Amino acid sequence: MTEYRIDDLARAADTTVRNVRGYQDRGLIPRPIRRGRIAIYTDTHLKRLKVINDLLKRGFTMTHIGEFLSGLQRGDDLVEVLGLKSLITEPIARTPTERVTTGKLLEFLGDPEPEILQQLRERGLIEPIVDEHAGNGTGPGAPTHYLINDTETLGAYRDLLAIGIPLAYILGLQRRLDADLEVAARTLVTAGRAAITEGRFDGWIPESDEESDWAASFIQQLRRTGRVTAHNSLNRALDRELTRQLDDYLTIARTRRDTEQPADQ
Repeated sequence: MTEYRIDDLARAADTTVRNVRGYQDRGLIPRPIRRGRIAIYTDTHLKRLKVINDLLKRGFTMTHIGEFLSGLQRGDDLVEVLGLKSLITEPIARTPTERVTTGKLLEFLGDPEPEILQQLRERGLIEPIVDEHAGNGTGPGAPTHYLINDTETLGAYRDLLAIGIPLAYILGLQRRLDADLEVAARTLVTAGRAAITEGRFDGWIPESDEESDWAASFIQQLRRTGRVTAHNSLNRALDRELTRQLDDYLTIARTRRDTEQPADQ
């Protein structure tokens, strides 16, 4: 490990001796090792000074840097350290849930194969609830209940099952739809990220209560707008596509009718 005297450390970190001492007094860098009257600094001090310099260039205040470094030393969550916890609100998705017995779930879904249940679990639609005291004494037994995390979606699946659409086909369709919606969500959130840093910089963190309030309001409004516009835009797109494909289907049907010869000829 490289060792530095204070002059050498300041030069390596592209700062001044005065700044090094000031950061040390603020507790932003550790105290040096003492060898008699000589203060010895190491690569640890140099790395910390480079972090401080980088944060200063990004516009952070000394107070904010101090809170940041102290939080990391305590092992705090990075979101909490950066003062972002108040900006993270409840998830956008608020779907009705229901706890049901395993038997009721299987009956509801037409007694699906285990791999279908696994796919529903992977999509977060259901969660098994295991009785820890059940089984053979070597571990938890099979799920006695399930938590349905989205009864509306599972109800829609059940309606399609009732008219003969296989659940495996429905889940395949859902995967394709989710992939398209991921693109839409990425487009919206990326646009919001660009808007929130307009005139600032990517990685900007609010430093005042006023800035934090504005950022929180912006994120909440982005969520609300995204939810409303996505819902309404999808409805309009469904109407347009249903009309287009119905016209196409009927055109094909008329063509087949006109070209086919009567059966008795």
